[in-house]
Amino acid sequence: MNNDIKQHALLSINRTMPQAGVRVVACSGEIDDDTACLLRDALRVDDDGSRFIVDLGAVTFLDSSGIHVLFAAHRDTVAAGGWLRIAAMTPATREVVQIVDLPTVIPCYPALAQALNA
Repeated sequence: MNNDIKQHALLSINRTMPQAGVRVVACSGEIDDDTACLLRDALRVDDDGSRFIVDLGAVTFLDSSGIHVLFAAHRDTVAAGGWLRIAAMTPATREVVQIVDLPTVIPCYPALAQALNA
């Protein structure tokens, strides 16, 4: 399993690969204009693959900057033949995600295990 940790005062991101070719990007804290660049970097398509699950289970705040990163990452992963899934949203993030109708574009799952097995 490969761990890659990125941190900012308001956001921590831990990338793991629990299954071959699938990267889980677990976020903890706030995703806003100041921290969205960390998420963008963590979701960058590269030689290691283009299949991602974004675990939002510990995210306390998500604004339009984070939503924009998720939409762009979805576009990039699909263009590379991969996919992006979202898992384990908190009530606060779920509300924002539903307002912008993100689940109609990116599959969302109540738990990480469900996203991994989909």
